[in-house]
Amino acid sequence: MGCKKNNTCDTLDDKTARYAKALGHPVRVYIVRLLSNRSCCYSGDLSEVLPIAKSTLSQHLKELKKSGLIQGTFELPKIKYCLNKDNWNEAKKLFNVLFETE
Repeated sequence: MGCKKNNTCDTLDDKTARYAKALGHPVRVYIVRLLSNRSCCYSGDLSEVLPIAKSTLSQHLKELKKSGLIQGTFELPKIKYCLNKDNWNEAKKLFNVLFETE
């Protein structure tokens, strides 16, 4: 059990934990909520909405990307972020299973 070095996970519990960890900070929850209501968003737009340093925002975006919940594409000079809909839908299903467990 456990995630491999290349961030691929073996079990549903591993995947659930990876998504939960990514959502373990209020700023990251807010970012995901914001992106779920839009098709995409630029990093500059996020820094205008969130009262945090750009470097802190960058770290939060990095964690969300690492988990696979969001994806970013370079459109110089900015980065466009979107939800990774496949992984987001998987995370919702995994959390539903977790919360339905007795």
